[in-house]
Amino acid sequence: MWEFSLNIKTENFAIASLLYNALSKSINQMQGVITSNEENGYISILVAVDKANKDRAKLLITSCIIEIICKSFKSTFLDNYLIFPRQDKIGMLAFKKALLNFDRETDKYIIKKNLELKHDLFLESFYQFKLRPLQEKWAELVSLSNENSDYLISSDSFIDLLKFLVDNLDICEDEISVVKEGEVYKIFTIENVQYQNKTFSEEMIVSSVIDLSPSKINLYFKETSGAINLLEKIFEERITVNNSGAKIYTKDKIYKS
Repeated sequence: MWEFSLNIKTENFAIASLLYNALSKSINQMQGVITSNEENGYISILVAVDKANKDRAKLLITSCIIEIICKSFKSTFLDNYLIFPRQDKIGMLAFKKALLNFDRETDKYIIKKNLELKHDLFLESFYQFKLRPLQEKWAELVSLSNENSDYLISSDSFIDLLKFLVDNLDICEDEISVVKEGEVYKIFTIENVQYQNKTFSEEMIVSSVIDLSPSKINLYFKETSGAINLLEKIFEERITVNNSGAKIYTKDKIYKS
């Protein structure tokens, strides 16, 4: 058997839960064992698989660690050091999401390069001591933004920067469709499958689309709002507004613009 222990400080219980949930299904499919316990200020996620599945398990654990650092750790870093532009909440959430995803592939490369899975890993220690280059990279991005915070008070300047960041994100989805149902929005992928079975509020729709970074966005509604106006400004030519009776067919419902 190959055994591995991933240790997270108890104060980061939410991160430990995300990691455990992300790992459990795949480890069980490998006929492996995954458990967790709390002791001496740490939550330990214990994984054991047959040696034949060692490489698969290591790839899975590596992927989950990279994802949690790129999302949760970077999000906390931005909250701690970024001077957010004086914009409305929709704009600030969009700005943070764009920075969170900016140069993401390089972030992943730095983490993977420094990550070595032996018998155990203490996540916060790995982040603090092995990922200094990653934190320095994030600090440069934050510093550049903070130095221009006064300039970003202007709505036009803010949108220009946001558009620049969005234009330089890696494409994650070829095409998505956004529909409005009552006061909330739904996002469908190119296969017309609802994205994570979620609905998105006015505040969250722009940042959620940025997270997907699609090359094409279909809008299936006529109403305009501050969020949709911002979405159209930062994605511009990627957006198609279907306002002449166009329909989107899903397995549950037909949406008509």
